[in-house]
Amino acid sequence: MFKNTISNLTRIRQVAEVLIRYGFEDVVTSTALRRLVPQSRRRSWQEGEQAVFETTRWQRIRMIIEELGPTFIKLAQALSNRADLLPEALIDEFEKLQSNVPPFPVAQARQIIEQEMGRPLEEVFAEFDEVPLGSASIGQVHGARLLTGEQVVVKVQRPDVQEKVRTDLSLLHELVRLTANFLRRQGLSNPQDIVDAFERSMMKELDYTSEARSMEQFRKLYEDYSSFYIPKPYRELSTNRILVIEYVSGCKITDKPQLLEWGLSPEKVAETGMDIYLTQIFEFGAFHADPHPGNVLVRPDGTLVLIDFGMVGRLTRQQKYAFAGVFIGMARQDARSMALNFRRLAITSEIPDMRAFEADLSQLIEDFALLDVKEMSMSDLADALQNIIYRYKLQVPGAVFLILRALVILEGIGKVLHPRFNTFEFVRPYGARIIGEQYSMENIQSEALYTGTQLLALLQTLPGDIRQIMRKISRGDLRVRVELSGYQLLLRKADQLVSRSILAAITVAVILFAGLSLLGRYSPAMPYYSGLPAVTWWSLSVAAFLVLLLLLLDGRRDKRRE
Repeated sequence: MFKNTISNLTRIRQVAEVLIRYGFEDVVTSTALRRLVPQSRRRSWQEGEQAVFETTRWQRIRMIIEELGPTFIKLAQALSNRADLLPEALIDEFEKLQSNVPPFPVAQARQIIEQEMGRPLEEVFAEFDEVPLGSASIGQVHGARLLTGEQVVVKVQRPDVQEKVRTDLSLLHELVRLTANFLRRQGLSNPQDIVDAFERSMMKELDYTSEARSMEQFRKLYEDYSSFYIPKPYRELSTNRILVIEYVSGCKITDKPQLLEWGLSPEKVAETGMDIYLTQIFEFGAFHADPHPGNVLVRPDGTLVLIDFGMVGRLTRQQKYAFAGVFIGMARQDARSMALNFRRLAITSEIPDMRAFEADLSQLIEDFALLDVKEMSMSDLADALQNIIYRYKLQVPGAVFLILRALVILEGIGKVLHPRFNTFEFVRPYGARIIGEQYSMENIQSEALYTGTQLLALLQTLPGDIRQIMRKISRGDLRVRVELSGYQLLLRKADQLVSRSILAAITVAVILFAGLSLLGRYSPAMPYYSGLPAVTWWSLSVAAFLVLLLLLLDGRRDKRRE
């Protein structure tokens, strides 16, 4: 434990120094990180011009992430799908991040495979390619052939990746703890929740059996589809550190010359791909979340193949209906329907001004729904929707951003293959189908059963809850705690107002006393100055001091306002 603490401390100091190097000294000096930076390193970046300042703040954040390594890159890539948390400019920079990592030695790959399988490599594979097919931050892929003759690919995790990821996750938790207040002031309201969600995602990605389960689920869902194929995972040969998958040959979906050479229609391929993807979203509620051209292959017979199921998104039935409702409301030019479905979709949807929200959605409809088909762009629509989500701080499921991102990627693929490709034309019939499913007798019965079950559970627990409350009331143990927020400033203002009012009243009273003192009859011992008794001068001096005090207090208040 002590060793881990020292390791984390060293790594946090490195992070702080990287932040300073790229001009984010304010992040360090405004948080507890400043204690970890030597005095000699605490210099202001305003002393001279640095080349780093020729770039924007968002570009420098990307540079920091790149220097901190794979785990931070993975986090930034995950956040690039969360437009409800980050501004568009930062998302654009995060989308440029690539975790290009050189392959590790094949000897280590062989050792890991043998260790995981518990037997020599030759007892499983007739052939094993020494040169990896690809390499990433988590692992790398080798081609192989089983003793039974099947061609396969083998994903092997890097030797030390689990330890590194766990160390960096521990570091992220510590960094968030040290900078939580600073991050909240920057508008990031739940930094710890973000790291927790990322940790769950990373731990799932480190377990290759999870990817194998996803592949098996999709194979079952699409077992009757002749135009779509998912490679078979060999579960009996796979563990959480290695994954053996059936090898499938084909060309990238964007390789138009090859498609034409095989006698395939690129337009038909694009339409089939979009149909399959929308079926995943609107019918099954489970979808491949990274459909870039390298992960979508086409066989010579026109069959589409999806590979790499490390990132899979899922929608519940209600989320599916709400997400479809947003698009249906837009197609109908109904901003109120869009707003209501956004609220249904959001995990928390405290919108302070629904009229302004509806007005922004109405503007979006005017900008997009009334355009000519050739002018419409899924990329522009996704950006507009994400800007609204960010502006109103709607916490929507992460799967929504994965869908929008995937639709943009698919539209790009479609436009390469299909000159008249339009995403909205494909989405429209699914919207009508979703409405029919939502109001089908089967779904209504399911909702009624769920509501009835919830009501029954409430009725079962209600008598006990009421009895417990009554007992506390009878014993005088019932306590109600009310927490008010945002009233401190009001109390401070009221206190200042009362103080000034009292001071002003005393000043007026002293001035009145000074005036009345002129009418008094005094003994010969009372000194007079310029024809006025000394008591009048004393009163006027006190009044002048109080007036000066009031003026000073008002001056300080005006400075604070500025």
